[in-house]
Amino acid sequence: MPDPSTSGGLAAMRVDYDMPPFDVRDLAPTWHEQLVAWLAAAATAGLPEPNAMVLATADEAGVPSSRTVLCKGVDARGVVLYTNLTSAKSHDIRMTRVASATFPLYAMHRQVHVRGGVEEVSTAESDAYWATRPRGSQLGGWASAQSSVVASRLALEDAVVAADRRFPGEVPRPPHWGGWRIVPDRVEFWQGRHDRLHDRLRFERDGDDHSWRVRRLAP
Repeated sequence: MPDPSTSGGLAAMRVDYDMPPFDVRDLAPTWHEQLVAWLAAAATAGLPEPNAMVLATADEAGVPSSRTVLCKGVDARGVVLYTNLTSAKSHDIRMTRVASATFPLYAMHRQVHVRGGVEEVSTAESDAYWATRPRGSQLGGWASAQSSVVASRLALEDAVVAADRRFPGEVPRPPHWGGWRIVPDRVEFWQGRHDRLHDRLRFERDGDDHSWRVRRLAP
């Protein structure tokens, strides 16, 4: 194994992908069915957190940020994540109303890239998902002013204790917590192949009629 502590070692790191051919005929009828199928395959294969995705946003000045979040919903409408609605990512989304997300299914030599506009999910959907969260996660949602500076770890833990005392029974969803849905105009499915001649198939929205077409991209 090359030594990653040296520039030469990093340059020498390389994996030869050996996946079978992946062509248009192999795709599901829709992008969301294909994404669900690949996520299911990743879960079956035992990949840790197969629903993890790298969410990229930009602020009003165009400065980008990225972070790993968990996808909590996929259907024909888009890809859903839940978060603090006053966080840095939420601020970016409110300013630009666009985002992208990449599912890095590295162990399967696959990745999926989603790009499009963003909308807030309904109150009912946010309430339904909030109810499935463990109590500790719910208390954390009240205690953490996500992305803000915190004085210390102890201050954060004290805020959790205070939230626990405030809500001895059911923990309601905070007004500052909810979901965002990326409504894609493009969804790319990437599968690694020999000699870096990867297969890249992209669903694209075709005009304003809400239909989709598929294009193959050069690797």
